[in-house]
Amino acid sequence: MAAELSAVPEVELDAEGTFKYILVRVQRGGGGGGSEEHRDIVRGTAAAEFHNHIFEKVNPEMEKLGFACKCLGGGKIEHNSKDKKIRVFGLSTGYGKADHAATVEILKRTYKDYQITWSDDKK
Repeated sequence: MAAELSAVPEVELDAEGTFKYILVRVQRGGGGGGSEEHRDIVRGTAAAEFHNHIFEKVNPEMEKLGFACKCLGGGKIEHNSKDKKIRVFGLSTGYGKADHAATVEILKRTYKDYQITWSDDKK
């Protein structure tokens, strides 16, 4: 039996710094048609030189749990844990720009006491 979507953490980010992130849609594998239940998740890390490096790590993890993944786009995140601020900006050359407004809504559920902003700025 596949794991529950609710068991997949919505957000996994490095605790500090400016790094690439991707917005990923996770849904049950097998594509049974109809209204697939899904969950959009945010993943970001300074360890990734390119956005696809993050996806190449997330996708096999999700497939092991029985889920299919689709990257909805990417950008950058500036995470300042000391000041409790997160800034979402930029885009992914390979995946295109993620919906930063949607990303911020997801981040707000995890980082409840943070000031979280987004812009279409490149830097």
